[in-house]
Amino acid sequence: MDIRIGNGYDVHALAPGLPMWLGGVQIPSENGFVAHSDGDVAIHALCDALLGCLALGDIGHLFPDSDPAWKGVDSKLLLARVVDLVHAKGYKVGNVDITIALQRPKLAPHIAAMRAALAPILGVPEDCVSVKATTTEHLGFVGRGEGCEVWASALITK
Repeated sequence: MDIRIGNGYDVHALAPGLPMWLGGVQIPSENGFVAHSDGDVAIHALCDALLGCLALGDIGHLFPDSDPAWKGVDSKLLLARVVDLVHAKGYKVGNVDITIALQRPKLAPHIAAMRAALAPILGVPEDCVSVKATTTEHLGFVGRGEGCEVWASALITK
């Protein structure tokens, strides 16, 4: 069995009046992500982790913010395209693990919905999708409420 592991990281600034999409779910919040797409920083990090498994670069290379075709795009569509690339190389997703650092709003009430949104796109059961949330105890740009950062790991198998 061929096993590959990848890591991804992404960060987006927060601004008032924008929607907040995380893990394929819209989160009620006064602030949302400044981005060319819908700004789903969790899916962006996950895409990079999956692309990293296959040494295919990052989502900025595949879906550049200079291309108007990706303006406001639902990041679930980006993830589906990345999963298609994984399948085209003969692999399938084994499991993923996502850690979201965001001071507010609290994400615990939304974790199950995120797992449920991501699992079918990845083609795995929900128990193969881990989503965790943390704060930075008011430290740094995340703690000051200026942005969000996400780390993701993925395992694929052939």
